[in-house]
Amino acid sequence: MPRTNARKTEATDPELLKELGLEEIEETEADSEPPEEDAEAQEVEETQEVEAVQDIDEILNSLKTLLSTVEKLQKVRQDVGDIKSLLVRMLDGELMAGEELEQLKTGVAGLLRLVRAHSDHQAALAKAQAARDLLDEVLK
Repeated sequence: MPRTNARKTEATDPELLKELGLEEIEETEADSEPPEEDAEAQEVEETQEVEAVQDIDEILNSLKTLLSTVEKLQKVRQDVGDIKSLLVRMLDGELMAGEELEQLKTGVAGLLRLVRAHSDHQAALAKAQAARDLLDEVLK
């Protein structure tokens, strides 16, 4: 009586295997084990998916950073106030005293913060440009 073990019957006649339907069992067993190439391709695909999610997280974080820098820039602008007229007067050689001088000192210190905030905003804006492409794609 022939054995039904596909591995044992491999060495026997191929026509006999066909008659017994064991050839299909051998092929099924071979197909059930994923080849190394398929496993590697799956790992690469999973890695790409993880990287895509990380890229999206990074893009969204850059949007949050941009929003934060916009808020900071607006706050610093308000803190500085309207010192342009005082600066023009000072640069024209007018002497100032009292409250105007104090306002000018505060304004000049605020200008330094404003320059830094503006620089931070420009850097965040450049970094967040990738978000525009993502949002265009998502919002179509």
